[in-house]
Amino acid sequence: MIDWSVVANELIRTRRVLATHRDFGTAFGVFHIKQPFVPRLRNKRINLPTVVRLSTQIRKNGAPEDLPQMTYRFLGRSGLQVSAISLGGWLTYGGYTENEKTFECMKAAFDTGINFFDCAEVYASGKSEEVMGQAIKKYGWKRNDLVISTKLYWGTAFGDNPVNNKGLSRKHIIEGMDASLKRLELEYVDVIYAHRPDRQTPMEETVRAFNHLINTGKALYWGTSMWDADEIAQAWRYADKLGLIGPVVEQPQYNMLYREKVELEYAKLYREVGTGLTVFSPLAQGLLSGKYKNGIPDDSRLAQQQVEFIAGWWKRTGKEKFDETIQQINQLEPIANDLGIKQSTLALAWVLKNPHVSSAIIGASSADQIYENVRAVAAVDKLTPEIMDKIDEILNNKPPALVERY
Repeated sequence: MIDWSVVANELIRTRRVLATHRDFGTAFGVFHIKQPFVPRLRNKRINLPTVVRLSTQIRKNGAPEDLPQMTYRFLGRSGLQVSAISLGGWLTYGGYTENEKTFECMKAAFDTGINFFDCAEVYASGKSEEVMGQAIKKYGWKRNDLVISTKLYWGTAFGDNPVNNKGLSRKHIIEGMDASLKRLELEYVDVIYAHRPDRQTPMEETVRAFNHLINTGKALYWGTSMWDADEIAQAWRYADKLGLIGPVVEQPQYNMLYREKVELEYAKLYREVGTGLTVFSPLAQGLLSGKYKNGIPDDSRLAQQQVEFIAGWWKRTGKEKFDETIQQINQLEPIANDLGIKQSTLALAWVLKNPHVSSAIIGASSADQIYENVRAVAAVDKLTPEIMDKIDEILNNKPPALVERY
């Protein structure tokens, strides 16, 4: 039974703790912690299944023989199973990687057992979805073997007046979904995300619109991305009240440097509504891979300063903070060496160690990067409590624990 008043009180208290907690990882976040808007939640009994994790294995196809078998996890409390590692299309599909390289990456991912591919209407102005659809057709993959997701909020311009091309209005959600499906050349997506919260559109309108997509067969599940915990709780309140489907998954940034939202703010949601996570930036734009210890390679993500997000990242972080963080990250290298793995593998395995993470979304520009990242699946069990404590000691950014009061 969900006591929504307790959820609201816990979210308020969590925010207060977050407001007083500052660490070096904050500079690497997409948004800073703000004062919350907590809706007036009501008591309502709701029955949900217990959160469980699945570790199924399938045979590899064209991948190197020494790679571990892929493992799969339930997407939150849903029955949908997604690969622990997934491939994202932010800078990969239709953007800064040639199409043939993109096809190569998707084929390599599929061969390792990755079944989850993520993109968004805004990625490369819609070309990301186009290239993903072309790859699916090129290789003749069966639709039921794939979990495809996309995200709506920043619409790709269509029409002469863009005023309704952005946000989570019913109009944009329905029209944006139709446009995405056309670019993907698919009849439906498995998961559709609200790419950011829209605080100008009534929450009830947004919840009803995403349920309309599900009811019309254009999406099977819906979720959120970079929403605050109180906003997710509010969406669930309306879904509960109206007898509709709530968001089963959240897509936040989560890595060794950016932890608060996942480890502290969402804690109550895991218990009460079983929110699952498909996390992006598990390597913190490559910082945690070790590739930047001797400078910034020309072909790295952080060198792509013509990309608005990367330019903003540099503005928030600054060169001095970057150098300090790299020195700290370099202290993780001996841990990776002792385990016989690369730093990138260590960072990904650390993310997957969190039981609430359904899938870690990676980016890649080559098949070799895919293969290396998949090795993290086998490294999760190597991270003993002692090793996790040692990592926390080095990073010194573990969020404070909340004391249960109810």
